[in-house]
Amino acid sequence: MQNIVGNSYDKFGSKNPLSRWLMDRFLETIVRLAQSTAPKRVLEVGCGEGKLVAHLHSRLPSVQEFAACDLSLEKLDPAIPSDIAFKVGSAYALPYADNSFDLVVCAEVLEHLECPERALAELCRTSSRYLLVSTPREPLWRLLNLCRLAYVKQLGNTPGHIQHFSPESLERLLTSRCNLLKQARPIPWVVMLTECA
Repeated sequence: MQNIVGNSYDKFGSKNPLSRWLMDRFLETIVRLAQSTAPKRVLEVGCGEGKLVAHLHSRLPSVQEFAACDLSLEKLDPAIPSDIAFKVGSAYALPYADNSFDLVVCAEVLEHLECPERALAELCRTSSRYLLVSTPREPLWRLLNLCRLAYVKQLGNTPGHIQHFSPESLERLLTSRCNLLKQARPIPWVVMLTECA
């Protein structure tokens, strides 16, 4: 199983007021788009510490089933609600049956993958209808990293980012398999809600 490298910056727990404001806008965008689908079963792929799925759990009370997976569950926050079902699994081979979820969420994952097209096929396979995806918005992401003097030797590229999506390139990828329904651009991300074709 491929070891995905990410950065160690805790974007959910940052004390920096600007980082907190940006993260709040990102989370509100994800919640608003997820709510618009009125899902009953939600899966997050690439859940990391589980903080995004826990946030959705707190904001979407009508959802009957929450599930999440990642390559490893070693970093799960112990405060995560116990009724979220976690599994170990790769975005290339999700451990769920076809059409298992009304909404599949994949936030901040595709930029880490060598073959995002393969992952997209799996995301669509497990969704009975909706797919919600976010990635850093390039080249803005790297520029903002450079402005805060982060990853200067890498020209602002966050460790582990091997794909760099502009809104246009992310749309091209997603519409190769899905119909684009809504798009939002909370700085410095791009978030797209699609319907699997």
